[in-house]
Amino acid sequence: MKDLLLTIAKGLVEEPAEVTVTQDEPNEEGTIVYHIHVAENDMGRIIGKQGRIAKAIRTVARSAAIRSNEKIMVEID
Repeated sequence: MKDLLLTIAKGLVEEPAEVTVTQDEPNEEGTIVYHIHVAENDMGRIIGKQGRIAKAIRTVARSAAIRSNEKIMVEID
């Protein structure tokens, strides 16, 4: 899942070397939270107009997680 998020994020930004993805431990409900960190000037590219790109990233990640029986959340920091 981490690799998927890295690949998507690096394809969208101008500074792919600055992209990192961190993962939290599963909470009491079993949900794993992934945090995408990008350079300050790339935040608009990851979020998109009215959050459309961020929403699409979350949708793709959730779909991949369902295939592997995981519960996830994606946050953009």
